[in-house]
Amino acid sequence: MTEPPLSRRRFLGTTAGAALGTVAGTTVLPATATAAPRRRPSRGVPATFRWLGTSGWRVDLGAKTLLIDPYLSRFRTGLFDGQFNPDTPLTVDVERIADHPGTPQAILVTHTHWDHYNDVPHIAQRSGARVFGTLTAYHLGLAGGLPSSQLSPVKGGEVLDFGEYTVEVVAALHSRNASYSMAFPGVRMAVPDKPATIADLPEGDTLAYQVTVKGGPSVFFMGASDFVERNLTGLSPDVAMVAVPSTDVTHTYVPRLLAALGRPATIVPVHWDNFEVPLTNPPTTTPGDQKRLDAFLAAVRESAPRTKILLPRYLTPYTFA
Repeated sequence: MTEPPLSRRRFLGTTAGAALGTVAGTTVLPATATAAPRRRPSRGVPATFRWLGTSGWRVDLGAKTLLIDPYLSRFRTGLFDGQFNPDTPLTVDVERIADHPGTPQAILVTHTHWDHYNDVPHIAQRSGARVFGTLTAYHLGLAGGLPSSQLSPVKGGEVLDFGEYTVEVVAALHSRNASYSMAFPGVRMAVPDKPATIADLPEGDTLAYQVTVKGGPSVFFMGASDFVERNLTGLSPDVAMVAVPSTDVTHTYVPRLLAALGRPATIVPVHWDNFEVPLTNPPTTTPGDQKRLDAFLAAVRESAPRTKILLPRYLTPYTFA
């Protein structure tokens, strides 16, 4: 049996975007979100969150900046138009990247597919940021010219103190396509040749992160739409940046995830946009991905009717009190 050409949905699974407003009967927060956290701290570190597209975030915490999966080059691979080319060369759009990441102290990598990792070595070299990720991310960082002194391999379970904030590393899973598989599986157990194409960046195992701002909210970040329920026990974040799936192969994804996270006060859907076009608002999506996003929002509303949903726009500052 011959499988059809690899499409966006079969590749990894995320979905569509919509402008801020009321969607599928779900409350959507305005540009500056102020969802009530579970606790009301007195005087915390000011924290601003900006969506960089896909599952990428820039978080400014006082004088420090933290990045999660910063992919800004957004070059074409054919993934969104049915002409996916695994031999697409890796490229870094230096001009496009220049203004958006700031000067990060740290970069958290959920996994090493190109739409999460491609720009990380460049940003780290320019800024001196320390890169946290799997052993695969460590070896790819060395292959990309980063010194070992800037690379910190993590597995899940670590709780790292950065003063203004802490980072808890969570072992997670990558999303599955309609064939119950994924593109570019595998890990790098040793330093490879410098990656040249998107196929040279495998999944490399997947992590999630919970960032807790000193005196402020706790925020859970996903880079792919699957998880290990037991690993989420006790996290109970105030805000969860949740990757939207593009297939239904993960059993009751939304109900199980929200229950495991303790039904956060605010859910922010991520990884639903077309990440091969520039960061222009409103975010671009495909009709199929839009349908998937609407289904995701409906599932959140059914599973956690008191949870608020923020549909983010690119590079827009959000605060969570």
